[in-house]
Amino acid sequence: MVVVRAGLSPERLTRAGAELADEAGFDQVTLSALARHFDVKVASLYSHLKNSHELKTRIALFALEELADRVAHAVAGRAGKDALTAFANAYRDYARAHPGRYDAARFRLDPQTAAASAGVRHAQMARAILRGYDLAEPDQTHAVRMLGSVFHGYVSLEAAGGFSHTDVASQDSWAWTLDSLDAALRRRATP
Repeated sequence: MVVVRAGLSPERLTRAGAELADEAGFDQVTLSALARHFDVKVASLYSHLKNSHELKTRIALFALEELADRVAHAVAGRAGKDALTAFANAYRDYARAHPGRYDAARFRLDPQTAAASAGVRHAQMARAILRGYDLAEPDQTHAVRMLGSVFHGYVSLEAAGGFSHTDVASQDSWAWTLDSLDAALRRRATP
């Protein structure tokens, strides 16, 4: 017989796992680490979660939803470069505030789970922003991929200290990057 510890639930374990990811890194999130956090035996978590993969999937879904909500709030009522900048800053700010959750949002989900996740909202918001640039297909798809690559690449390099070796402020390079993206997207607009 499995005894369910009072107060533990999949939702509570997911939130605790997300906090642990921010503190120790997403790769350090395991059922063992979570059991230590709650001072319980790992076996007591199996009544709530199947395994560490399910925990990581739940954290990824949580992070995708949380990030999508922040991005949606940031871009509401904006268009063009203003929307692009708000979109980019929401990602960067989230990654800085929640590095483990940001990594979790990049966790590979199976196709069915991914299709039902807030990841779809991220792509829809990117496409909505790009409507202001009047891009036809396949340019719009290329642009969605470019934005994701640039934002994730910049945020990842910045988090790893990749921009700390020069006197040029990372924020100045970020602004330059966003200006350059805006200019590139405007040049690609459908005539």
